[in-house]
Amino acid sequence: MSFRHRILTFVAVGALALGAVGDAMAKPGGGGSFGSRGSRTYSAPPATNTAPSTAAPIQRSQTPQAAPSTGMSRPQAAPQAGGGFFGKGMLGGFAAGLLGAGLIGMLMGNGFAGGLGSIMSFLGLLLQIGLIFFVVRFAIGYFRNRSQPAPAGAAAYRAPQPASGPTPPAGGALGGLAGGLAGGLGGGLGGMTGGAAAQPAATRKLALTGEDFNAFEKRLQDIQTAFGREDRAALARLMTPEMTGYLVEELDANARNGVTNRISDPRLLQGDLSEAWSEGAADYATVAMRFSLIDAMVDRTTGRTVSGSLSEPVESVELWTFTRRAGAGPADWTLSAIQQVS
Repeated sequence: MSFRHRILTFVAVGALALGAVGDAMAKPGGGGSFGSRGSRTYSAPPATNTAPSTAAPIQRSQTPQAAPSTGMSRPQAAPQAGGGFFGKGMLGGFAAGLLGAGLIGMLMGNGFAGGLGSIMSFLGLLLQIGLIFFVVRFAIGYFRNRSQPAPAGAAAYRAPQPASGPTPPAGGALGGLAGGLAGGLGGGLGGMTGGAAAQPAATRKLALTGEDFNAFEKRLQDIQTAFGREDRAALARLMTPEMTGYLVEELDANARNGVTNRISDPRLLQGDLSEAWSEGAADYATVAMRFSLIDAMVDRTTGRTVSGSLSEPVESVELWTFTRRAGAGPADWTLSAIQQVS
């Protein structure tokens, strides 16, 4: 039953007050799910042969939960003045350039199209602009494909850089047209690349050895027996400060209620790896374990068993997550989370 009493202490005390001794308290998987698994705290560990069912979600953790969307903010384009008649983007900038060219020509006394020389030169300019448009469009597609995020498992992603258009030439009708084209291209590029959200650093798969799995089994045995002895110092050596705090709270609650959780003879019956990874400066490994132990809640004064049994072992299946400094040895694994099998 391991630490199933840690969440249900008050239920046990209530049952004791009513004289209802809890066989239900001894059922496997009756505890809670709490602790931290780094960036995967609120993600379900993969199923294994030992724990084929879904793991219960973490109910209590010091790791903040990300926003429901993705936890990542999408970069926003700088606010612009009203889109006017032509709207925004490449076509809007292009039309604005044409209008600017015509207006400048009119101011120079040459009529709306005079600023461009003549009708034929205007059509020739349009043809050139069309060719430039298709060349630029091809370049945009090429660089956009080059800037797609790397596949999952890459060490990091590069945040997109804001696109900038070419510097427009100054003055004249052609300057107005080039300025409009530059603004349109800048807006088009910004719309294509600025919308890509920056990705967080990816986790890295971690390879484990037989010594690591031996360490996990040893931690299971040592933590269970330390909890049964109410050895707070040993728990602090074997677990993260967060997990130590949760279990010390349970020990203190048991003491206030006049009971103690007697745990002995823990034995690992079956275990397999759910997942192992590294992120930042820490390694993590989640292991599914089926184990047996003697587990009973005993009255501190009379020694009477109020839940469980002092002679008959019970079995449980839980997922334990261990952590250590990245690259440290098997002896450095500490318990960082426990999850029940739902």
